[in-house]
Amino acid sequence: MKTEELTAKILDANPNMDNYQLAIAVAKRSDELLNGAVSKLNIDPKSVKAADLALMEIAEGLVTIKGFVDIER
Repeated sequence: MKTEELTAKILDANPNMDNYQLAIAVAKRSDELLNGAVSKLNIDPKSVKAADLALMEIAEGLVTIKGFVDIER
């Protein structure tokens, strides 16, 4: 699946999240993967960039993103 499709899937499933929050979540998970965290997908981490792998994990719901709350104005 393309990056744009994964991003759209995540944002559709999480209406209280915007592109910038997703970028932060992907960056944090990418750092974890680069620092030795084990991927939750059955994909060789050496064959995929860490950011793409993080995006795939988030899109599949294998990684939860905490701290995003919907604020009513």
